[in-house]
Amino acid sequence: MLTFWQRGYEGASLMDLTGAMGITKTSMYAAFGNKEELFRKAVDRYLEGPAAYEARAVEEPTVRAVAETFLRGVVDTTTQPGRPHGCLLVQAALPESEDAQGAHDLLRGVRSASRERLVARFQRAVDEGDLPAEADPEALARYLTTVGSGLAVQAANGATREELEGVVETTLRSWSDVTGAAPSRRHA
Repeated sequence: MLTFWQRGYEGASLMDLTGAMGITKTSMYAAFGNKEELFRKAVDRYLEGPAAYEARAVEEPTVRAVAETFLRGVVDTTTQPGRPHGCLLVQAALPESEDAQGAHDLLRGVRSASRERLVARFQRAVDEGDLPAEADPEALARYLTTVGSGLAVQAANGATREELEGVVETTLRSWSDVTGAAPSRRHA
């Protein structure tokens, strides 16, 4: 997972991957079939580990808490000492050769599924009255994931945790303007 995260799908050679796992190419093929299947397993591990903040975010009781948990999770994941900076789901899919089309499609699907979970959560907030009836759950989910992707790219470019936390704070200060919801008492 860390090798793909650091080098991207196309940048991670079989030598890099087998070296990181301490196995031979033959063992890698026997265990995973091919590089793309190994990548799928790495993405699953990433989603269950470093990127698990998204699953926690959609369980939060308010849309404000959803946004805060999501954005702070991005910052924590993308700036963790001892790990690659940036996001595996963003960085691994940037180059797109014909050989990497499967990996690119996988990551596009993962990112779309994440956005759809946020859409569903924001729709639930509309239904429950946490967001105004005229709120657009699709636009809110796209906004939040766009800010999250931007944070990840900035982390990969060397932005510090403190700098990214400043972006999160700015985003959260404007959250009631974006959502049309009243600011929470905790953060008003």
